[in-house]
Amino acid sequence: MNYAAIKTCDIANGPGVRTSLFVSGCTHHCKGCFQPETWDFSYGEPFTQDVIDTILHSLEPAYVAGLTLLGGEPFEPANQPAVAELLRQLRVSCPGKNVWAFTGFLLDRDLLSGRVGDAALVRQMLGCIDVLVDGPFVLEKKDLALRFRGSSNQRLIDVPATLSSGEIVLWDDGYQRGGHYDAKGTR
Repeated sequence: MNYAAIKTCDIANGPGVRTSLFVSGCTHHCKGCFQPETWDFSYGEPFTQDVIDTILHSLEPAYVAGLTLLGGEPFEPANQPAVAELLRQLRVSCPGKNVWAFTGFLLDRDLLSGRVGDAALVRQMLGCIDVLVDGPFVLEKKDLALRFRGSSNQRLIDVPATLSSGEIVLWDDGYQRGGHYDAKGTR
């Protein structure tokens, strides 16, 4: 796998200060994509253990809430092994950090059904993710007022609650109701 960028101190892709990994490779090719250069699987730099170590080190400060995965497409079958390994190491090294992931796939239709890549690997990845922003970016549904997503068709899914209940449970930080969330994204 290649990656396009790593941003430390990112505050746009989930609650709190985060490290964000932009992976390379995406077959969705959404009209109006904000990073079409990341569609190319060979774009950027090789994703190595040194890169994983850099990411894990960036998560060490207490003020960093967690990691966000975007792209490109973290759930592309070609990207799944490397992303799964990063998540495995993160859960061992930084167990208190939350993980957000953005995907153009739908959780229920594509990821949980086993339609995308290695079903066991996808389940392993989902088991390490706290919030999944799913669905392709749809230019006609673009809404700049939405938090943490670009178009109104995209869902912010509480992955542990969804996996536990067997039904899609949306993540809610209480922002619209004046609620407060901590650095971990919990109220």
